Amino acid sequence: MCLAVPGKVVAIDEDADPRTGLVDFGGVRKQACLEYLPDVRVGEYVIVHVGFALQRLDEESARASLELFEQLGLLEEEFGDAWQQAAQQAGSGAPHAPVAAERGESGAEIR
Repeated sequence: MCLAVPGKVVAIDEDADPRTGLVDFGGVRKQACLEYLPDVRVGEYVIVHVGFALQRLDEESARASLELFEQLGLLEEEFGDAWQQAAQQAGSGAPHAPVAAERGESGAEIR
């Protein structure tokens, strides 16, 4: 599913062509194109769809939408697991909780 997700603009690269910014979606930060909103400023909320900021949004509406998306599991579906992404960006494997049993090379359980 591809959602239009509200996020807060936390940084803008004025020298980029096209103009881009870093947008925070409830803890997950992604780059987005800001060309459609040339006068948007850091601290404002925008709706982003497929990497493009399309519309401004007031803070109250943005927070309510993010909370609802999180409750429905849509943020994880859209962005994936933020911890796993951070581990991948850092160059390490995905973190995981210890499991009671692991499998050996033969596929048999090892305890």
